[in-house]
Amino acid sequence: MRADARRKREAIIAAAVEVFRERGVEIALDEVARRANVGIATLYRHFPTREALIAGAYRHEIGRLCGGADELLAAMPADEAMKAWMRRFIGNAQGKPGLAMALKSIVKATDAEGLAATHDEVYAALQKFLDAGYRDGIFASRIEAAVLANALSGISLANDAAGREAQAAAIIDLTVNGLRYPS
Repeated sequence: MRADARRKREAIIAAAVEVFRERGVEIALDEVARRANVGIATLYRHFPTREALIAGAYRHEIGRLCGGADELLAAMPADEAMKAWMRRFIGNAQGKPGLAMALKSIVKATDAEGLAATHDEVYAALQKFLDAGYRDGIFASRIEAAVLANALSGISLANDAAGREAQAAAIIDLTVNGLRYPS
Protein backbone atom coordinates (compact mmCIF):
# COMPACT_ATOMS: atom_id res chain seq x y z
CA MET A 1 0.00 0.00 0.00
CA ARG A 2 1.30 3.44 -0.90
CA ALA A 3 2.23 5.74 1.98
CA ASP A 4 -0.58 8.22 1.25
CA ALA A 5 -3.14 5.40 1.02
CA ARG A 6 -1.86 3.95 4.30
CA ARG A 7 -2.16 7.36 5.98
CA LYS A 8 -5.74 7.73 4.72
CA ARG A 9 -6.63 4.25 5.94
CA GLU A 10 -5.15 5.01 9.36
CA ALA A 11 -7.04 8.32 9.48
CA ILE A 12 -10.28 6.52 8.64
CA ILE A 13 -9.71 3.94 11.39
CA ALA A 14 -8.85 6.64 13.94
CA ALA A 15 -11.96 8.60 13.00
CA ALA A 16 -14.12 5.47 13.14
CA VAL A 17 -12.88 4.59 16.62
CA GLU A 18 -13.60 8.14 17.77
CA VAL A 19 -17.09 8.26 16.25
CA PHE A 20 -17.98 4.76 17.50
CA ARG A 21 -16.87 5.79 21.00
CA GLU A 22 -19.01 8.93 20.87
CA ARG A 23 -22.13 7.73 19.08
CA GLY A 24 -22.04 3.98 18.56
CA VAL A 25 -21.69 1.90 15.43
CA GLU A 26 -25.05 2.73 13.87
CA ILE A 27 -23.96 6.08 12.47
CA ALA A 28 -23.80 7.51 8.97
CA LEU A 29 -20.42 6.62 7.49
CA ASP A 30 -20.08 10.05 5.94
CA GLU A 31 -19.44 11.31 9.51
CA VAL A 32 -16.38 9.03 9.68
CA ALA A 33 -15.19 10.21 6.24
CA ARG A 34 -15.62 13.86 7.25
CA ARG A 35 -13.62 13.42 10.46
CA ALA A 36 -10.90 11.57 8.59
CA ASN A 37 -10.76 14.38 6.01
CA VAL A 38 -11.39 11.98 3.14
CA GLY A 39 -14.19 11.60 0.66
CA ILE A 40 -16.83 8.92 1.13
CA ALA A 41 -15.48 7.13 -1.97
CA THR A 42 -12.06 6.87 -0.29
CA LEU A 43 -13.68 5.41 2.83
CA TYR A 44 -15.54 2.82 0.74
CA ARG A 45 -12.39 2.00 -1.24
CA HIS A 46 -10.70 1.00 2.02
CA PHE A 47 -13.79 -0.37 3.77
CA PRO A 48 -16.51 -1.42 1.29
CA THR A 49 -19.12 -2.08 4.01
CA ARG A 50 -20.02 -0.84 7.48
CA GLU A 51 -19.07 -4.28 8.79
CA ALA A 52 -15.63 -4.02 7.20
CA LEU A 53 -15.09 -0.64 8.88
CA ILE A 54 -16.24 -1.95 12.27
CA ALA A 55 -13.96 -4.98 11.91
CA GLY A 56 -11.03 -2.78 10.82
CA ALA A 57 -11.48 -0.46 13.79
CA TYR A 58 -11.78 -3.44 16.14
CA ARG A 59 -8.63 -5.09 14.77
CA HIS A 60 -6.74 -1.82 15.21
CA GLU A 61 -7.88 -1.38 18.80
CA ILE A 62 -7.15 -5.01 19.71
CA GLY A 63 -3.66 -4.72 18.21
CA ARG A 64 -3.01 -1.61 20.29
CA LEU A 65 -4.43 -3.25 23.42
CA CYS A 66 -2.50 -6.50 23.03
CA GLY A 67 0.70 -4.59 22.36
CA GLY A 68 0.48 -3.19 25.90
CA ALA A 69 0.60 -6.55 27.71
CA ASP A 70 4.38 -6.59 28.11
CA GLU A 71 4.39 -3.04 29.44
CA LEU A 72 1.86 -3.94 32.13
CA LEU A 73 3.79 -7.07 33.12
CA ALA A 74 6.97 -5.02 33.49
CA ALA A 75 5.21 -2.57 35.78
CA MET A 76 3.24 -4.84 38.14
CA PRO A 77 2.66 -8.43 39.30
CA ALA A 78 0.94 -10.76 36.82
CA ASP A 79 -2.43 -10.77 38.57
CA GLU A 80 -2.63 -6.99 38.79
CA ALA A 81 -1.35 -6.65 35.22
CA MET A 82 -4.00 -9.09 34.00
CA LYS A 83 -6.75 -7.19 35.82
CA ALA A 84 -5.57 -3.88 34.37
CA TRP A 85 -5.41 -5.36 30.86
CA MET A 86 -8.86 -6.95 31.18
CA ARG A 87 -10.29 -3.61 32.34
CA ARG A 88 -8.77 -1.97 29.27
CA PHE A 89 -10.29 -4.71 27.10
CA ILE A 90 -13.74 -4.13 28.58
CA GLY A 91 -13.25 -0.35 28.43
CA ASN A 92 -12.59 -0.69 24.71
CA ALA A 93 -16.17 -1.85 24.18
CA GLN A 94 -17.83 0.27 26.86
CA GLY A 95 -19.12 3.53 25.55
CA LYS A 96 -19.35 2.18 22.00
CA PRO A 97 -23.01 1.19 21.95
CA GLY A 98 -23.68 -1.94 19.96
CA LEU A 99 -20.02 -2.70 19.19
CA ALA A 100 -19.90 -6.06 20.96
CA MET A 101 -23.11 -7.29 19.32
CA ALA A 102 -22.07 -5.92 15.92
CA LEU A 103 -18.76 -7.77 16.17
CA LYS A 104 -20.51 -10.97 17.14
CA SER A 105 -22.70 -10.77 14.03
CA ILE A 106 -19.71 -9.89 11.82
CA VAL A 107 -17.78 -12.91 13.05
CA LYS A 108 -20.71 -15.14 12.12
CA ALA A 109 -21.50 -13.50 8.80
CA THR A 110 -18.52 -11.89 7.10
CA ASP A 111 -14.96 -11.48 8.29
CA ALA A 112 -14.53 -14.53 10.49
CA GLU A 113 -11.01 -15.16 9.20
CA GLY A 114 -9.85 -11.58 9.73
CA LEU A 115 -11.30 -11.41 13.20
CA ALA A 116 -9.87 -14.83 14.07
CA ALA A 117 -6.44 -13.18 13.99
CA THR A 118 -7.58 -10.80 16.74
CA HIS A 119 -8.63 -13.80 18.82
CA ASP A 120 -5.10 -15.17 18.46
CA GLU A 121 -3.69 -11.82 19.63
CA VAL A 122 -5.99 -11.82 22.67
CA TYR A 123 -5.11 -15.45 23.49
CA ALA A 124 -1.40 -14.64 23.24
CA ALA A 125 -1.72 -11.63 25.55
CA LEU A 126 -3.72 -13.62 28.11
CA GLN A 127 -1.18 -16.45 27.90
CA LYS A 128 1.60 -13.99 28.79
CA PHE A 129 -0.26 -13.05 31.97
CA LEU A 130 -0.99 -16.68 32.80
CA ASP A 131 2.62 -17.78 32.21
CA ALA A 132 3.95 -14.96 34.40
CA GLY A 133 1.43 -15.80 37.12
CA TYR A 134 2.35 -19.51 37.07
CA ARG A 135 6.06 -18.72 37.02
CA ASP A 136 5.76 -16.35 39.99
CA GLY A 137 3.51 -18.69 41.99
CA ILE A 138 0.57 -16.27 41.90
CA PHE A 139 -1.80 -18.55 39.97
CA ALA A 140 -2.46 -22.13 41.02
CA SER A 141 -5.37 -22.98 38.72
CA ARG A 142 -4.31 -24.07 35.25
CA ILE A 143 -6.59 -22.71 32.57
CA GLU A 144 -6.28 -22.26 28.83
CA ALA A 145 -6.07 -18.73 27.51
CA ALA A 146 -9.01 -19.48 25.18
CA VAL A 147 -11.23 -20.33 28.15
CA LEU A 148 -10.22 -17.13 29.90
CA ALA A 149 -10.89 -15.20 26.67
CA ASN A 150 -14.41 -16.67 26.55
CA ALA A 151 -15.01 -15.44 30.10
CA LEU A 152 -13.70 -12.02 29.11
CA SER A 153 -15.99 -11.99 26.08
CA GLY A 154 -18.98 -12.72 28.33
CA ILE A 155 -17.99 -9.96 30.73
CA SER A 156 -17.64 -7.60 27.77
CA LEU A 157 -21.05 -8.46 26.30
CA ALA A 158 -22.77 -8.13 29.67
CA ASN A 159 -21.12 -4.79 30.45
CA ASP A 160 -20.77 -2.99 27.12
CA ALA A 161 -22.79 0.05 28.16
CA ALA A 162 -21.22 3.09 29.78
CA GLY A 163 -21.75 3.22 33.54
CA ARG A 164 -21.05 -0.46 34.13
CA GLU A 165 -17.35 -0.07 34.81
CA ALA A 166 -17.61 -0.96 38.51
CA GLN A 167 -19.64 -4.08 37.78
CA ALA A 168 -17.18 -5.19 35.09
CA ALA A 169 -14.22 -4.53 37.41
CA ALA A 170 -15.81 -6.61 40.16
CA ILE A 171 -16.34 -9.55 37.80
CA ILE A 172 -12.77 -9.23 36.51
CA ASP A 173 -11.45 -9.24 40.08
CA LEU A 174 -13.50 -12.34 40.86
CA THR A 175 -12.25 -14.09 37.72
CA VAL A 176 -8.56 -13.30 38.23
CA ASN A 177 -8.67 -13.96 41.96
CA GLY A 178 -10.16 -17.37 41.21
CA LEU A 179 -6.92 -18.32 39.44
CA ARG A 180 -5.09 -18.22 42.78
CA TYR A 181 -6.71 -21.49 43.88
CA PRO A 182 -6.26 -24.94 42.34
CA SER A 183 -9.20 -26.09 40.26
